[in-house]
Amino acid sequence: MNLQAILRVKGSAVHTIHPDATLDDVVQKLIERNCGSLVVCQPAPGGGHGTIAGIITERDILRTCAARRGSLTELKVTDAMTRDVITGTPADSIEDTMGLMTERRCRHLPILEGDQLVGIISIGDVVKAHHDEVAMENHYLKSYIQS
Repeated sequence: MNLQAILRVKGSAVHTIHPDATLDDVVQKLIERNCGSLVVCQPAPGGGHGTIAGIITERDILRTCAARRGSLTELKVTDAMTRDVITGTPADSIEDTMGLMTERRCRHLPILEGDQLVGIISIGDVVKAHHDEVAMENHYLKSYIQS
């Protein structure tokens, strides 16, 4: 199974934010969208997501607040975002992705097809897909043994 299968079930909606937005904007959008991260994108001239500049997570905001005293309305996304974004492709396997996300300690993985942002998955999405795959395999093995 690959990441494309997860995106087929989950959908390809990606919540993004502009690098010049404030951390207050990020917090409001995270709460509004009930998510844990936003992909930071420069807007594309013809619409769409544009170029990925980074990712900002709840953890990034906490680190910034702990390191710098200041209002969330004064701090910019570029002050807090992770610039070295780990990404995946729709063809990546779930097993490889689980290993990558565990090793690199990232909870959110933007999915790119070429240079186009086509989705985002969380470690929870990967664990659920792996669990479903193992449960199905287990079911078929039990059926085979019992027949």
